[in-house]
Amino acid sequence: MLKTKLNERNIPAVWDKAEPWKKRREDIINLLLKEEYGFMPKTHTDISFETVMEDSSFCAGKALLRKTNINLFFGEDKYTFPVYCALPNIEGKCPFIVHINFRSDFPDRYMPAEEIVDRGWGVLMFNYEDVTFDDYHKDGDKDLYTLLYKDKEIKEDSAGKIMIWAYAASRVLDYALTLPMVDPENIAVAGHSRLGKTALLAGALDERFKFVYSNDSGCSGAAIARMNKGETVKLITRDETFKYWFCENYLKYRDNEENMPFDQHFLLAASAPRYVYVASAKKDLWADPENEFLSCLAAGEVWEKLGLKGFVTDDKLPETADNLHEGFIGYHIREGSHYLSREDWQRFLDFADSKIK
Repeated sequence: MLKTKLNERNIPAVWDKAEPWKKRREDIINLLLKEEYGFMPKTHTDISFETVMEDSSFCAGKALLRKTNINLFFGEDKYTFPVYCALPNIEGKCPFIVHINFRSDFPDRYMPAEEIVDRGWGVLMFNYEDVTFDDYHKDGDKDLYTLLYKDKEIKEDSAGKIMIWAYAASRVLDYALTLPMVDPENIAVAGHSRLGKTALLAGALDERFKFVYSNDSGCSGAAIARMNKGETVKLITRDETFKYWFCENYLKYRDNEENMPFDQHFLLAASAPRYVYVASAKKDLWADPENEFLSCLAAGEVWEKLGLKGFVTDDKLPETADNLHEGFIGYHIREGSHYLSREDWQRFLDFADSKIK
């Protein structure tokens, strides 16, 4: 049944093993950046970190809460944004999550920090709008997009906002790797909705992330674009919506998904042979849970060709009680609507812990 559903979508194959996976992965990333997310106009020439706050009583003393400014230098220009981290008071190193979030609250309704710490994980979180506004171009010194393009022409394949948020996630990872309690072999990147799209891109680009977790990311995230039953490329790139998330080239696929030389399972597959986790919600029809699930199935073939377990599932659509955790791609769908819940975090951490152990 599932193969039939995939065949109906007529999606392109990710890899036919005619060339080494490392080379094919590079080609996939270049294709996704050229046609969907865009290329960064320039990258930093230097980076530094400055701790500006510490609270040793966080979570009743179970963790140290720290706020650190990340300073990025672009020649003579400097851009600073904060990252908040909870460092568990445990002996030895522990796994960490880089969480791309909608707010600077710590904890936050999308991030139950104490429960994450209780699982033995640390968390580093930044507010995406501390990097660049979730809006069209704005002047001002608090927007990295403005700085990056102040002397650059915006072209058809120039970076959209999702690319810049993903770039910032890797700079948070740079900071994480300076912390002695961080296990560098077990770091995850996580995000919800538009930031789930961002987490998938960050994980695809940066191989230092072992786990890539996307929650309800939908169109232009985890969900296959062909035959999408929710948000479409046309809807997400209308002038009054979110076309600034992407490069200009992506607009040519409005009502034209069949001619895309890729689909979103390419984005999932670009993280192979590392771990990818996708979560859906039963009532979140705008994100099209079925196409998120089928994207996992299509991407899983890459891991299988690498001799690994890809996406392990029965030949049916999943139920909300199912935890599809056996392979390198994990998945669950829960009851409810568009939200990053405690249940989502716990099910992802169950998956990640099973791979670490």
